[in-house]
Amino acid sequence: MVGSPEIRIAQDQEGWATTAATLVYEVGRQAVQNHGRCLLALSGGSTPERLYRRLVHARSTDRFDWACCTFFFGDERCVPPDHPDSNFGLADRSLFRPLNIDVNHIHRMRGESPDPELAARDYERLLRTTAGTMDGEWPQLDLVLLGLGNDGHTASLFPGTAAVDEHQRWVTVGHAPSDPRTRLTLTLGVINRATVVLFLVTGAAKAHIVKTVLEPESDADRQLPSALVHPTSGRVIWLLDPPAAAELTGNGQGAHKRRS
Repeated sequence: MVGSPEIRIAQDQEGWATTAATLVYEVGRQAVQNHGRCLLALSGGSTPERLYRRLVHARSTDRFDWACCTFFFGDERCVPPDHPDSNFGLADRSLFRPLNIDVNHIHRMRGESPDPELAARDYERLLRTTAGTMDGEWPQLDLVLLGLGNDGHTASLFPGTAAVDEHQRWVTVGHAPSDPRTRLTLTLGVINRATVVLFLVTGAAKAHIVKTVLEPESDADRQLPSALVHPTSGRVIWLLDPPAAAELTGNGQGAHKRRS
């Protein structure tokens, strides 16, 4: 069924990073083959750094033609780009500069803006222009990378906040329960129209929330932001390491589970 999660469990940390990189390459190459470019939205947090390192240090024969890729961000903390909490800062240090990505192919959210609402509107206009969408259409990103918070949030869509219920805008202001509290984030409308959504989740600390999202037992579980990620015509893949997958029983509705 379209939108049903594909659950992939890597054998170890090394396998997790290898599988993550392979998925990025596969989706990117397919996007280039289909329409000559790849639109990729990166996730925040520290987990993607393992993927970035693998992409940087992969053998040259396995490298993707990064000149065909345009980078966006799924969310950003409202801090300057050189701040330790900046999602762009991590990607710049770990991925963009090591791979010599053309700055014209990197579209960061202006987290340092004194007016987050204006920054959100500006990023939506940039995304609209770059994606080349018509009025009334949603953009279709080729790949959106997402993380998973212990409270079930993803991107900067936190449970019980207005950002989760935003159905018109592409980019909005999110509010986190901890600092930095003010965020910029793509909305579910954008995320759910991606060709592929890839959740990157590792560690035993995430095992309980992984089970809650993928094997929900209540309506409250099903309404968690990460549980609302159901691409309308694309795929959603959960890439887990063994500790993150430890509480899964295989009873998730419609999920397809496999070992990588």
